[in-house]
Parts: sequence; structure tokens; C-alpha cells
Amino acid sequence: MDVFLLICGFLLCCTGIAGSFLPVLPGISLSWLGLVLLAFTKAVPANYWLLGITLFICIVILILDYIIPAQGTKKFGGGKAAAYGTSIGLIIGLFVPIPFGFLIGAFLGAFLGELLFVKASTFKKSLKAAVGSFLGFLASTFMAFFTACIYLGIFIYQVVIHWNNFF
Repeated sequence: MDVFLLICGFLLCCTGIAGSFLPVLPGISLSWLGLVLLAFTKAVPANYWLLGITLFICIVILILDYIIPAQGTKKFGGGKAAAYGTSIGLIIGLFVPIPFGFLIGAFLGAFLGELLFVKASTFKKSLKAAVGSFLGFLASTFMAFFTACIYLGIFIYQVVIHWNNFF
């Protein structure tokens, strides 16, 4: 059973890293669940301080994932249309068979959202809003990716120091 939990926890941590880029997966939450599964094994003693601190960080990052892109859009003069366009463009970009399609989709989505759905918007204003939305998206994505990688590192460290207890 411990090996099964170990494999599932590792897969959750890895899926969490991918989920930090993909909006359809709750990346950091999946990585944290991987740490929780590791705590359920008999081989690794449960460290409730570690789980509590990482849960707090997970919640803060989940909140910031929504605030940072919106603030980036607002700071550069964009509105809700650019923010929604970023999300829609990101999802569409996932299905485009080009490298970094989700990044291009996020930028184009913000640009087109602002240009098409805001009456007073000009090309220059839409471009500026798209840059703000895109930078906010990149900042929040990097933050989630970095944290998910740290969670994977914690997972691997715990497995390595308790490796003999698994077998």
C-alpha cells in the first residue's frame, strides 16, 4: 500500500507542475495532495507542521493566481474583457499545435478581448492591456510553477531519507 501511495503522490506532484501552466488543472493543490498522500504512508512519519505550512502557502498562491493577472491588466489600463480574453485564449492555445501555443493564445486573447469588447479601446490601448494581462499571467504562472517544484523537491527529499522504510 505504501508503494501505491508513493506512486500516486509522485504523480500528483508531477501533475501539479503541469497544472501550474494549464488552467484546467489546480496545479498547486495537486502538488500539495501529493505531499498529503506521502504522509499517509507508514514509511514516512507525518509532519503536520510541514503539511500546515505548505497548505497555507498553497491557499495564498491560489488566491494570488486570480489577483495578479487582474492587477497586471488593470495596471496597464485593461479591463475585464482583457482578463477574460487571457483565460479563453490560453485554453484555445492549448489545442493549437505550435510550441508555446498557450502563451500566444493568452496574449492574443487579452488583446482581442480588449479590442473587440471595449468600445473606447484603440489598438495601442488594447496592446498595452494585453501586455499587462500577459505579464500578470506569467508572474502568477511562474509563482505556481516554482512552488509546485518545491513541493516535488520536498516529496523526493522525504522519500530519499525514508527509502529503507518502504521495503
